[in-house]
Amino acid sequence: MKIVFIILGLIVLTIAIFAIYRILKVKRQNNKLNAKRFNRVKGLYDKLENGKELTEKDVLPFAKSILTRETAFQLLTDHDKTTLFPKEYNTLIKGAESNLANWLEFPTELDACPDEIEYLKRVTFDFDGQNNLVHYEVFKYRVNEPHWAANDGWILGVVGPYFDDSKPYDFPQATFSRVSSTVDKVTPDEEAKWVHENISIKN
Repeated sequence: MKIVFIILGLIVLTIAIFAIYRILKVKRQNNKLNAKRFNRVKGLYDKLENGKELTEKDVLPFAKSILTRETAFQLLTDHDKTTLFPKEYNTLIKGAESNLANWLEFPTELDACPDEIEYLKRVTFDFDGQNNLVHYEVFKYRVNEPHWAANDGWILGVVGPYFDDSKPYDFPQATFSRVSSTVDKVTPDEEAKWVHENISIKN
């Protein structure tokens, strides 16, 4: 009987050690990613913080990149300068695209920015039976070799929920992508429904 308790204790200890290691590793990776993200927009941040004159031309490179677009808009919002954000990137789709790319870059998700990303469609649900609608923007993306998901082809990603009065860079609470949800296995409507029922409603 003693041996059984010792074995069980060792198993529990092993699981606990692995969990602690995993948490510390993810935290370290996230800190590294956050520093990398800050460096991408540091030029814009410095100009805003130092009160230097900015033009739309200065902001354009940050708005063009899906990895800096969302952060650049937030920085401009914090400094009351959103009028400098290029209009062609000040749309809900462009905001959702940037949000998905940033979410995918997390180590616990795809751990990479997609090499290609395309908007597919909006999927809408009546979430309370009272004609109160929520919208999800569905994209497909893929990555190139040597990434581990390269052979999966086009994968679906869902961003939302949004509402009829949502602004382009409102934060969506249920951005998600199941890497197994490839376009040849799941439709955009099915994937949005899964996210709505399993991620959004539970948040």
